Amino acid sequence: MPPPHIAPSAIPEESAVQTLDLLLHRAFEQLASDIHVESGEDFFRVRFRIDGQLQIAATPVLSLRDAVVSRLKVLARMDIAEKRVPQDGRIQYPYKDQTIDLRVSSLPTLHGEKIVVRILNFSHERPGLAALGYEPDDRTKLLQALGRPHGLILMTGPTGSGKTLSLYSCLELLNRAEVNISTVEDPSEIHLPGANQVNINERAGLTFATTLRALLRQDPDVIMVGEIRDLETAEIAIQAAQTGHLVLSTLHTNDAPGTLARLRHMGVAAFNVAASVTLITAQRLVRRLCDHCKQPMAADQIDFFFNNLNAQDQQAISSHRRTQVSPYKAIGCDICDQGYKGRIGLYQVMPISDAMQRLIMHDADAQALAIQAALEEVRTLRQAGWLKVLQGITSIEEIMAMTHHG
Repeated sequence: MPPPHIAPSAIPEESAVQTLDLLLHRAFEQLASDIHVESGEDFFRVRFRIDGQLQIAATPVLSLRDAVVSRLKVLARMDIAEKRVPQDGRIQYPYKDQTIDLRVSSLPTLHGEKIVVRILNFSHERPGLAALGYEPDDRTKLLQALGRPHGLILMTGPTGSGKTLSLYSCLELLNRAEVNISTVEDPSEIHLPGANQVNINERAGLTFATTLRALLRQDPDVIMVGEIRDLETAEIAIQAAQTGHLVLSTLHTNDAPGTLARLRHMGVAAFNVAASVTLITAQRLVRRLCDHCKQPMAADQIDFFFNNLNAQDQQAISSHRRTQVSPYKAIGCDICDQGYKGRIGLYQVMPISDAMQRLIMHDADAQALAIQAALEEVRTLRQAGWLKVLQGITSIEEIMAMTHHG
């Protein structure tokens, strides 16, 4: 059935080249992270993901559908005749005074190919850890781990939670002439001058594991692995961390304590986990309240909300509640999207203490590890979110939607 009526931007009936250029320019201007080019039985629509939310951007005329899809596939050096299997490609798109890297993915659907374009425009994004959203005490913990000559630092979270930008912000701090930095990714999303960046190519046999083995023969000081996907990669990364290298990588887990359990479930020996992992950061991205239209919450609403928090959350934010500004609520105006504009990170930063190492050696489960983390005053992601609420950065509703209890 056709999409719901949302007032998308008008697209004139022009050539596929002009239409695609117009769509890309609009996506760049609106700071979209993804472009969805979608086909239905009797409609053609384009949606942008902005601040994590999908919204209809345009509904070009149906007659342009195949031509726009073909144009994208040509630019991405994909086989335009092959419509039966998924394909991947990349585009280096010139825009104003820069070149924007686009990752293109096609998928055959019932009514034609769907194309998703990921916009990897990180060329000018070099925010410090504070700008990413790290609280001062968490930033200190992370900097201490980065200052060690060896060990494994893991950053976890779902796809699109900002892990890559966090990794590269850390690498920027380490990027000096006397430090040999190597990265292995699928693919590399951010260019880091001075680093040796490798894209894996599984068709050619260049996997994460084979590349890591090769990197260990390249006299590295710091190694960044885009993602630990299997036991073989995990074991090589841990071996590197135990032999004098600082290793940074990512995993897809919900929180920091669960990451330790995940490594054990992958088959990594408890001793190796305890001896190599030095710090884990779990993260999410939440929408920022629009500074132009946000309004303070009423005092009775604030009291009602905080009085209904569980004891652990109340304790975690009690000292901050007296010193931070009051919570705000989303309103909405002409320059924002329903009261929000931009995003910021929430972080759970968990150093691996001696007590945590002992629990790992005794094969403790995620719940036991989470209890120990709480004893060591490691904030949960939700508690980190409440701090952002108290700082007037985001809303209670956003934290409730983007984090789970516990």
